[in-house]
Parts: sequence; structure tokens; C-alpha cells
Amino acid sequence: MKNCKKKILCVFMAFVVAVNPCMMAQGAQEKPELVLNALSACLLDADSGRVLYGKNEKDIRAMASTTKIMTLIVVLENGNLDDVVTISKNAACQPDVQLNVNTGEQYVLSDLLYSLMLESHNDVAVAVAEHVGGSVEGFVKMMNAKAQELGMKDTYFITPNGLDAEDENGKHSTTAVDLARLAAYAIQNEKFLEITNQKSYSFTEVNGKRSFTVNNKNLFLSMMDGAIGVKTGFTGNAGYCFVGALKQDGRTFISVVLGSGWPPNKTYKWKDTRKLMQFGTENYFLQTVYDETFCDQIFVENGVENEVGVTATGKVEMLLSQYDEIRVYYVYSEKITAPVDAGTPVGNILITINGEVVESIPIETTQGVRKVDFSYCMKEIWKRFLFS
Repeated sequence: MKNCKKKILCVFMAFVVAVNPCMMAQGAQEKPELVLNALSACLLDADSGRVLYGKNEKDIRAMASTTKIMTLIVVLENGNLDDVVTISKNAACQPDVQLNVNTGEQYVLSDLLYSLMLESHNDVAVAVAEHVGGSVEGFVKMMNAKAQELGMKDTYFITPNGLDAEDENGKHSTTAVDLARLAAYAIQNEKFLEITNQKSYSFTEVNGKRSFTVNNKNLFLSMMDGAIGVKTGFTGNAGYCFVGALKQDGRTFISVVLGSGWPPNKTYKWKDTRKLMQFGTENYFLQTVYDETFCDQIFVENGVENEVGVTATGKVEMLLSQYDEIRVYYVYSEKITAPVDAGTPVGNILITINGEVVESIPIETTQGVRKVDFSYCMKEIWKRFLFS
């Protein structure tokens, strides 16, 4: 059983603030600057959502076919994979890269998703979007709604395939950190991982007249142990882009590089991705940030008891490195007014890494305290009269 630890407190405005001196700082060495070709880059801890390394990670940029990560997620969450998709004229006339499907042909939706992700076919992206969303415009609304749901505040989708586009509301664009958070969400979907990790896939048109084999263009899958995805991309505005994912020793890293060179520098994105992932695997390890039970007493105003116990219990683990400074703050009211119920929130234990709050553990009262009112006073007087 954990020991109940009482902290020395100091009054600050209307709150009480204390710092656990044992957790004041861990490491706090200066983080090195990686030499990357990418204009924007991000390394994310997929489990906590914490950015471990960033370079212009909040700058808004074109995203090319990394868009199809969202396209696939929206299809998986809203479509019936056994459906038959009929190719429209609009889908068939999309620019390269294409599967080269023809107007009127029919395919099983699940088959087309391998074409979408392994070889990034633009005609297929439009075909599945029209089928699931009723139209490209309808599907794009679903994409943007999902982006908002995931907190991708700086992302705006116009197309399901990622071709450069602009409308009255802005450009088809995102940020490295938004894409990283999308990928962290996407890899939790087993079907998403099954599709994006497939080396090759063969399928036929529904009537069997045409057959296809698509091969995975994601070279990262064979570059590092534990690589599990995710998606390449290129347009004239975006440059070479890549979103990668890696699972190793219980850790999951997401890397994003945007604008990682333009032709003929097609390999820059792989070099940048390896640097980011190696920085993560060599420096960040799962550690216990906090694991204890906190106890104290606070004053009760107008209560039948002058004090009430407060407590909090929590265990926080996350990836940490020698570049992280960890602080734990106990922030709670110095007094509370009766009546008080057991479990009443009075504050929080705030855990920060490099100045950012990463976890908040509620501090609550351990018991109830009745208010001193007329009824209570009369009962006390009567008790003293009877037993005096």
C-alpha cells in the first residue's frame, strides 16, 4: 500500500501551490537540432500525443497524397467494404497516378482501398469518395468533420486524393503535427494497418474482365525494425512528403516530413524519416513520471468539523528523455465551505514536461462535512442539556 505523503504548502492568490522537490527536474539537457531536408517535420509519441521533436511543425503546408490517410479512415468508418463501386466519368478522368479504371466498371470497395494506399491512385480516391459520400463534395465534408473531431485545427481538405487545390475557404493543406495526430489515430484501426502494410495485392473487376496487382511504394516498411506505415505523397506545391509509424519495445512513434525535397531528390524523405525515428528510439524510453498517493487537510468554513482530508492517487507513465524537465505541482483550494460531500473536487496535481501540462490528477475530499446551521445548533444544545 502506498504511503500517504503530506506536502509543505505556500499560499498563492486563491489557491495553494506546492512542488514535489523530488520531481523538480529530470534531465533538462538541451535538445540537439537535427539536420533535416524537410521544410516541416514532427516526431510524435503516438500513445501520449506528445511532440518529441519538431521543425516548423505548426506551419501550414500542402500535404499531397498523405491526404489519403484521412480518405481511408473515413471510408473504413463509414463505408461497407463489401459494396460494389461503379466508376464515374469524373473518377476515370483524374490525373496520374491512376489505376486507369474506366467509366462504368465495377469493383468491390475493399479491393479499391489497396489501390488507394499501396500505389496512391487518384482515380480510385475519387471513386471511393463518391461512393461513400454521395459526391466528392459530400465526402470532403466528412473528411473535414473528422479533422475537427481529431483536433486538427490547421487542416483543410478540398480533395480526397491530395492534388493541389484551392477554393474560397483556403488551400488544401495541413501541418506536420496535425498529420502526426491523424496517423496516431489511424494506426489504431486494424483494417487500416492491414491495408497499409500489405506488400502487394491482386484483385479483379467484378465481372472478371480486368485484373490488377498493386505493390506497396512505402520503402520505409523495410528500412527499420518495427516499421508499420504509413503514406507517401508528392505534388508540385507539397514536394516529397511522408508519414511514418514505428512500433519498437512497447513504444510507438509517428514521424511526418513535408516538403522534403523536390525532384530529383526523391530519397530525402526516407533519410529525414530515419533521422527522426532514430532520434526517438535512441533517446525516448517509457518511464514512470508519477506514482504515489497524496494526502493533506484543508480548512472547512462553517463546518461541524474544522478540517477535512483531501487525497489524490495516480500513476503516470510516458516516453521521456534526457532532454525533458519534469515538474509536479499540487494546486488546490486552501479552504472549502460546508456542506461538503465526500469526493468533492478541490484541485489537481499538475504534471508538466518542459513547461507543458501533460497530465492532471484530481484532488478530492475524503469525507463529507455537515454545515453548522440552526438545526445542528439546536441538536447540540439539546444534547448538552440532556447529558449535563
